Amino acid sequence: MKRCLLACMLLLSACAAMAINRTQTRLVLSLQSARPGQTIWAGLEMKMPPDWHVYWTNGGDAGSAPTLEWHLPKGVTAGEIQWPIPRKMVDKVSDETTIVTYVYSNTVVLPVALKLDAALPPGPLDIKATAHWQECADICVMAHEDDSTTLNIGAETKESDDAAEIEQWRKKLPDGAGAASVSWDGAPRGPKADSRALLIDWTKGAEPADFYPYANTDFDVSGLTEDLHAPNSVRLRKGVHKGDGANWPSRVAGILVGKVGTPDEFATTLDAPIAATAATSPTKSAAPVSLVVLLAKLGAALLGGLILNVMPCVLPVIALKVLGFVNQSKEHPRRVRQLGLVYGLGVLASFLALAVLAVGVQKAGGVANWGDAIRNPHVQLAMTVLITLVALNLFGVFEVTLGGGAMGAATDLASRQGFGGAFFNGVLATILATPCTAPFLTTALAFAFTQSAATIVAVFLTIGVGLALPFVLICFQPRLLKFLPKPGAWMVRFKVAMGFPVMATAVWLVWVSARDQDAVLRLGLFLVVIACAAWIWGEFGQRSRRGGAFAISLALAVLGYFAIFSGKAEIDWQKWSPEAVDAARRGGHLALVDFTAKSCLNCKINKATSIEIPSTRAKLKQLNAVAFEADYTYEDPAIAQALRQFDRPGVPLVLVYPKDPSKAPEVLPPILTPAIVQGALQRAAD
Repeated sequence: MKRCLLACMLLLSACAAMAINRTQTRLVLSLQSARPGQTIWAGLEMKMPPDWHVYWTNGGDAGSAPTLEWHLPKGVTAGEIQWPIPRKMVDKVSDETTIVTYVYSNTVVLPVALKLDAALPPGPLDIKATAHWQECADICVMAHEDDSTTLNIGAETKESDDAAEIEQWRKKLPDGAGAASVSWDGAPRGPKADSRALLIDWTKGAEPADFYPYANTDFDVSGLTEDLHAPNSVRLRKGVHKGDGANWPSRVAGILVGKVGTPDEFATTLDAPIAATAATSPTKSAAPVSLVVLLAKLGAALLGGLILNVMPCVLPVIALKVLGFVNQSKEHPRRVRQLGLVYGLGVLASFLALAVLAVGVQKAGGVANWGDAIRNPHVQLAMTVLITLVALNLFGVFEVTLGGGAMGAATDLASRQGFGGAFFNGVLATILATPCTAPFLTTALAFAFTQSAATIVAVFLTIGVGLALPFVLICFQPRLLKFLPKPGAWMVRFKVAMGFPVMATAVWLVWVSARDQDAVLRLGLFLVVIACAAWIWGEFGQRSRRGGAFAISLALAVLGYFAIFSGKAEIDWQKWSPEAVDAARRGGHLALVDFTAKSCLNCKINKATSIEIPSTRAKLKQLNAVAFEADYTYEDPAIAQALRQFDRPGVPLVLVYPKDPSKAPEVLPPILTPAIVQGALQRAAD
């Protein structure tokens, strides 16, 4: 109720102020008197009320930049708007949607150079301009204003009262200092191969740093930035998405911003070609590493490896190792030490393989990333299923022998002894450690990827030593084994108990993998199917020895996967027109109309949180409703007339039309919730 009242108040306020510009503009000059032939500075001063903002030359995911239409006397010419450093605004709408915009708030002056002809006669000149801009808060409104000022042409130069303000904002313009190289980081990715990563190496070395791209019609550079923490420089990774049918860009332009968010913030213009791979490899660009720095980083790597033992992704291995301690407590201490060393060799061999892979990627011109694999949704799903199966095996749902592949090796660690099992225990520990970046581990890895191949190998092996060390030390201290209870029948119950921390890890992986509530439900249902398939195999295939059990289990898992993860429905948006809406209503359909724009931040938030969501899609399908989208990104007289008809100064505007053509539509508030949208749809159907 409170949310609805707030939305209604916002709507009433918007209607009351429909004809009033929130942003106050003024045309200012650096000089009040100038000589013919001079170049002076003009500026559009924009003052916004709290919570309102206007946009930079590239508005980002939403927003359009201010423009100036000059009306100048003969002999005076205006240059392009110069854009001071904007503020980057990041709105996390949902786990899947983050909107990044570049804005000005409170006050900004947009400088413009005015060139005065040498033949200008003395006397006053009227300097006029019409400003057009988009101002946004909870709603976005297109506004314009005519501004004017007077410049005297004479024999002397005299500063104006606004000269200091203009100079203050000119100091916030990007300069040409600094040097940067730009390169592709890997091949195109995504279902349509229309996304890839971009690396920017900036030798200016100012941190924290960011890159704000200029707008381009053929491709988009993501507003989100990943800082790779290169030593003595700045290395940034940005995502690039190209349009349908467009080629990959050969250049990228924008501004590099240093000391972001500090009083000393500055920027430099970047307009550089994109190399196929990094122009200077991280190894060559890194400064020589002193022994003290190397030892400090290796110490961080060792500590990070130690902490990996208690991270959630290693919990299954910890459980299996504890069970292994119990099983091996009856062995001779020498045997236990040997098994511990073999486990350590398994860990080190795995980390050596990772180091070789990292060196190979680096030599190919890319930058290896410790967590890249686990970010892949397919890898996340496979890991979740694997850990769930480990837990089910510990619960006794099914059994796997050593010859059963990776899962057989994993469960053999809990029930068998031997050097092969101990070695694979170390391998499995490394595999399950890769999703985690423990404290002190991030800096060590970031340091390693900018150094030589030998340093990368040293850091990776040190992390492996940290991961293996606790287990090996216990194996070398037989007196610690004396504190373990004697083997017996209780071990069956202990084995089952070990399944619960493993299942907790599976739940954690569900949380990591699922992007929204719909994904949680889908993944949870699939794990139920996997559990059922494992039970069929264990109960009827292994214990009852009935033929066909494995085929049934496999078919159930495959069919469950395709049934649950395929066919995710999206809203079938139709192009809006009054005639199309009337036709749908005459056909017995209720209609939802979303008046939106690519430059409207609140429109995107409403769509991501309340319209383009599974529950609203299901409601539209249930009620056989037709969804229309009215795109007001560009001027459209029909949309403008509709907005005026419903007393809305701008987008967003969402209408729900009943099936009965004689009934008026329901106007939804500017701030939407799923309940507001779905409630209006239900009322339109009743």
